[in-house]
Amino acid sequence: MKYLKKILLFAKDYKLYAVLNIGFNILYAIFNVLSVLILIPTLGVLFGTQKKIFEKPVYSGIENLQQYAQDYLNFLINQEVTINGPTAGLVFICVSSVVIFFLKNLFRYLALFVLSFVRTGIVFNIQKALYNKTLSLSMSFFSEKRKGDLLARITNDVKEVEASIINSLEAVVREPLTIIFVLISMSLMSPKLTLFVFILLPISGFIISSIGKRLKAGSLTAQRENGLFLSFVEESLGGLKIIKGFNAESFFRNKFIASIFRYKKVMVSVLQRQGLASPLSEFMGVTVIILVLWYGGSLVITNESSLSPQKFIGYIALFYTIINPVKAIATVNYNIRKGNASAERIFEILEAQDNITDAVKAVSKNSFNAHLSLNNISFKYKEKWAVNNFSLTIEKGKTIALVGESGGGKSTLANLITRFYEVDKGSIAIDDIDIRDIKKVDLRSLMGIVTQDSILFNDTVKNNLLIGKKDATDKEIIQALKIANAYDFVS
Repeated sequence: MKYLKKILLFAKDYKLYAVLNIGFNILYAIFNVLSVLILIPTLGVLFGTQKKIFEKPVYSGIENLQQYAQDYLNFLINQEVTINGPTAGLVFICVSSVVIFFLKNLFRYLALFVLSFVRTGIVFNIQKALYNKTLSLSMSFFSEKRKGDLLARITNDVKEVEASIINSLEAVVREPLTIIFVLISMSLMSPKLTLFVFILLPISGFIISSIGKRLKAGSLTAQRENGLFLSFVEESLGGLKIIKGFNAESFFRNKFIASIFRYKKVMVSVLQRQGLASPLSEFMGVTVIILVLWYGGSLVITNESSLSPQKFIGYIALFYTIINPVKAIATVNYNIRKGNASAERIFEILEAQDNITDAVKAVSKNSFNAHLSLNNISFKYKEKWAVNNFSLTIEKGKTIALVGESGGGKSTLANLITRFYEVDKGSIAIDDIDIRDIKKVDLRSLMGIVTQDSILFNDTVKNNLLIGKKDATDKEIIQALKIANAYDFVS
């Protein structure tokens, strides 16, 4: 429930639709119960055992509401029978049943209709929040995560949350309401038999829920393995030239097969337990019905209950109505456990702390005037220092080349100047202002970055260049291409 509550926070923009959904589900639950209760007078009319009431009943309070409703229905039926004959009474009941079933299904549709806005809205807000968070996190976060795993969280995990948790929202609201209304009606009909039901339902529910205890752990392992093999695919595609150049196809193929085999093994276990949910809940439901039929039937036969035969049949029909909601809640329990694993992975991203933020009194800086200085800076990724006690001053208009072996710290210095990473010791300053005291957006606006890997986003050349300056004119774009010696081949 911890992650379900967090997921529901993304529905705050759709409160009106959620309230409407609850309202329509209440009406659905009421008419769902009425669709069964109307069976009782129908059986009475058919078998001639229906109590005949010729005077209009008087409402005497909420505690006698069910009896009042039954007596009033009997009064209407008997009026119809007296005026037009028994067949007319049966026609009246049939027409009433059609109207009740129509309203029941109408309110069910309306509940689903308004819920569609909530479901799609939650997914939209989660995806938006994930993407925004991904863009805002520091580079150090991504150095510890595989890109494929992050991709799996944004795609597969969100889909799993949608399928397992968000799609269960309807059942979370509708089924408990149905159960409450049905149990109230059953209690009014026979408190003794309903007490027996209250004892049986928790026992069967405990047996069903015990199967899903390990489902979340299995789902979490499956999603992690899915992230690993997506990372492996992404790395293989990125390094395909290296793989082919060193005849390493079989090595990478074996690693990939091992990864998807582990995923397959975990998923077999998860799906088998999940597949057991519906058959087990149905078997338990039928067992409970048979026990209720035995106990209730013995009460009717021995006259230990005020239940008439038609009321007892109606009671069994009501109880059968409660089985599907109980099964649905059991299935929802499985789904939420399964979806919780993905929700946990999503919130690992959403709740990750960004260790590189603007200082409380960060200043704006729109120009570079004098020099860039690195003052006794030190930095390490984990244990080993990548840069140790390094100092350098670069005057405006000067060019500095850093030459050294791979892993010597050249790229690290560039990442520190741009504040992709934070120095552990020392300071970096622009015009004698510590870059930690400059707003990140202003700091990076002062810089042009050419990475080691050439990256073109899947868009036009113009739109790729506009990333550097959103309001650049076509003339400025052409001038930039010429400066970069790219104009000829772009043309």
